[in-house]
Amino acid sequence: MLKRYRQFAIVRLANLAPRYLPFADVASDDLPLGRLMRLSLFQVTVGMALVLLVGTLNRVMIVELNVPASLVSIMLALPLIFAPFRALIGYRSDTHRSALGWRRIPYIWKGTMLQFGGFAIMPFALLVLSGFGESHDAPLWIGHSGAALAFLLVGAGVHMVQTVGLALATDLVPPRDQPNVVGLMYVMLLVGMGISAIVFGKLLEDYSAGRLIQVIQGAAVVTIFVNIFAIWKQESRDRSRAMAAIPQPEFGDAWRSFIAGRNALRRLVVIGLGTAGFGMADVLLEPYGGQVLGMTVSETTRLTATLACGGIVGFGLASRVLARGADPVTMVWYGALAGIPAFGAIILSATVQIPAIFIIGVLLTGFGAGLFSHGTLTTTMRMAPKEQTGLALGAWGAVQATAAGIAIAIGGVIRDVIVNTPDADWFGPGTAYLAVFGLEIALLALTIAVVYPLRSEKLANGPASGMVSLSGRS
Repeated sequence: MLKRYRQFAIVRLANLAPRYLPFADVASDDLPLGRLMRLSLFQVTVGMALVLLVGTLNRVMIVELNVPASLVSIMLALPLIFAPFRALIGYRSDTHRSALGWRRIPYIWKGTMLQFGGFAIMPFALLVLSGFGESHDAPLWIGHSGAALAFLLVGAGVHMVQTVGLALATDLVPPRDQPNVVGLMYVMLLVGMGISAIVFGKLLEDYSAGRLIQVIQGAAVVTIFVNIFAIWKQESRDRSRAMAAIPQPEFGDAWRSFIAGRNALRRLVVIGLGTAGFGMADVLLEPYGGQVLGMTVSETTRLTATLACGGIVGFGLASRVLARGADPVTMVWYGALAGIPAFGAIILSATVQIPAIFIIGVLLTGFGAGLFSHGTLTTTMRMAPKEQTGLALGAWGAVQATAAGIAIAIGGVIRDVIVNTPDADWFGPGTAYLAVFGLEIALLALTIAVVYPLRSEKLANGPASGMVSLSGRS
């Protein structure tokens, strides 16, 4: 009976998925939807880590533990040390040789262990920062350095797992379906962020340092088991590949070949500017909601779910339209454009003290970021040189992560500098935050200006470019 119900559920899911997830039609007899969905679970653990680091922990450290926002921002930006190496990691997974012929699995496993190690260290650092139990006698620098190391390890693991996991996903499908399957993976990232935010928000309704530590320890265990389940039997063993004399080009040569592509450098600049525009306030949204709008820890943690929901809608719309032949550069344009009124609504919420407007702004921010991310990702994939899938995804991820890390650090520093400036309340208690949101609007406007020549070039090509409007019609 149970087996019959399970088969019925799978059939129903397979029938519904192509309708509601436009990229789910990449499933085939050789690659069933169930296998794709199982592989995508690595993105769920990545999303869970991002919610903890960028969402819950930054709010708790700034508001409850009184750690300076600049210090928290720098901690969150520490993983950017590894961000430039995403291109190298992707390239190494393209050319890796092992006794079993695996290329991707060893790197995903190493990244998983780095995530676990960071989560294992983090509770002890938070014990010191909170003064919980007998830890109040420990020097504060131990808590700061321990938290920084934990953030560094988790961030490095996320970079490695995400880059190589996406490359493995693209290995499993024909080249024409690679952008769609990567789109599916990123929607699962947003789903993971949304579910994690809701679960963490529920668990932390009665906040205490002990409860937060239990949540982090649970996240460590879940990461290990879910990632093992996700990659189990996903990459076939190929002994012939292990024994073959495959040429190993230098990374520098491969990178020069990639960057020499048409408008490759401009595309990377667009990725960096837009990512900074959307991501600078990531570390400040929850403290902003708590300090300026009076929202609780549970309420601000759910903001990440709101952001993820907006992103899912953006990714879903982008995938549907791009599947009909739309130009991904146009999607980038609309994504950056949507971000400007989104941050305008967030700024307005402080003026009128209405949290609902703030939530709407966060939702629209996620929507714009979804359009922007899918557009840049699809453009990168379509322009990637043959046999350089990992390198292309690594370059996209490296620029995105580096820009996000630098933006997060700058946003926190700007907030602290303004807070500590005499009479820094020109626009009320949210003055320091509003300055950062205003800068994000300026960055998104600059992104639109930089992407304009690319869009104009496509428009000049006319129908030959295959571009369609957001409605999907030519």
